[in-house]
Amino acid sequence: MLEKFPNDVKIVVKQFPLSSHKFAFKAAMAALAAHNQGKFWPYHKALLENHKSINDEKILSLAKDMQLNMARFQADLKSPANRALVLIDHQEGRRIGVSGTPSVFINGKKVDSRQLGI
Repeated sequence: MLEKFPNDVKIVVKQFPLSSHKFAFKAAMAALAAHNQGKFWPYHKALLENHKSINDEKILSLAKDMQLNMARFQADLKSPANRALVLIDHQEGRRIGVSGTPSVFINGKKVDSRQLGI
């Protein structure tokens, strides 16, 4: 849809770590840390591709594989600003009725992601 309507479609990703996934919050923080180095989308894709094996070591190895600045990445993993962003996104998700991931909204209305093939 983005390719067909590049001037009309905007994709916004919000962090909504599920409490049922032990490493979800850390993965959300890692995605923001990668974003700070211009690598959100590749890191996000790698997280999804490795979702069954995410742990502390995998989070770091994905960053190393992308040749991120590891000192900055590790600092951003603990960043109060990034933590606040994840918490704000999660609160907003709860407020608008997100209960799982992925959740898709179009023009503010929740869409069944299964209809989109997600």
